[in-house]
Amino acid sequence: MQAFVTRRIPREGLAALSQAGVCSIQQWDSDEPIPRSELLAGVAGKHGLLCLLSDQIDKEVLDAAGSNLKIISTLSVGVDHLALEEIKKRGIRVGYTPDILTDATAELSVALLLAACRRLPESAEAVKNGGWTTWKPLWMCGYGLSDSTVGIIGLGRIGQAVARRLKPFGVKKFLYTGSRPKPESAVEFQADFVPLTKLAEESDFVVVTCSLTPDTKGMCNKDFFSRMKKTSVLINTSRGAVVNQEDLYQALVSGQIAAAGLDVTTPEPLPTDHPLLSLKNCVILPHIGSATYATRSAMSVLAANNLLAGLKGESMPSELQL
Repeated sequence: MQAFVTRRIPREGLAALSQAGVCSIQQWDSDEPIPRSELLAGVAGKHGLLCLLSDQIDKEVLDAAGSNLKIISTLSVGVDHLALEEIKKRGIRVGYTPDILTDATAELSVALLLAACRRLPESAEAVKNGGWTTWKPLWMCGYGLSDSTVGIIGLGRIGQAVARRLKPFGVKKFLYTGSRPKPESAVEFQADFVPLTKLAEESDFVVVTCSLTPDTKGMCNKDFFSRMKKTSVLINTSRGAVVNQEDLYQALVSGQIAAAGLDVTTPEPLPTDHPLLSLKNCVILPHIGSATYATRSAMSVLAANNLLAGLKGESMPSELQL
């Protein structure tokens, strides 16, 4: 059997693949995304595919792979880059990497929240460019977590992990919204399930950790921002398309909301001339939520083991139920 790997991955994952003796591996050995033409050529006739969230695995790719393809293993928890209906139709199994990146992404979410609300990048820049002249009572003031209300959009694994880390900061109240109430998850934080509009109106900090679906696409838009407090801060570590970036820009420029922190954007990478990058009250990171050495290594091993199990027709460590 043959498998195609669309990118250079941590050596632990590659070692798991090569040492198993289950398949021969062809790899796009680069840190940069594989060109479309190389992807189409690389998947041809392969039995397995290990891909990344930046690889669009659509009907064209599936057609190019042909009838041999039996398993797609993605090095991600998100699966919005996969044409799931088409994949299901062809009887192809899908492996993914949930749980492993929960802690790292939650840590990054909290770091991004603190960076945005306490104006850390702006303050660090002032030290470098001579803006720091003396201690001033009102200079670089931001917003603290103590006695605040935090609204979480999507109280899944990562949403819960974020709340767990924010609770010791003295957060007074947690709100959450999603497709349905999750009382068993919310009880730890005494979090209240509320409509999206109420979450926007009452939260001092809004943390977006939901999946990207047709229902959540563009959910944080002009109407949402207009309901938020002028002192509120928005954090998005889910998927860029959940937030309408044009509406966010207007909300930040007009002072409709205080600040934002994004680890995900549309597109990725964000063009260097994008209007959001001109704003001091918007902190943007290059999708590094899971970027710890241990997490990325564990993700690669899980993705490799999913692929190997799928090729052998065995149960996967982490299979997406289609």
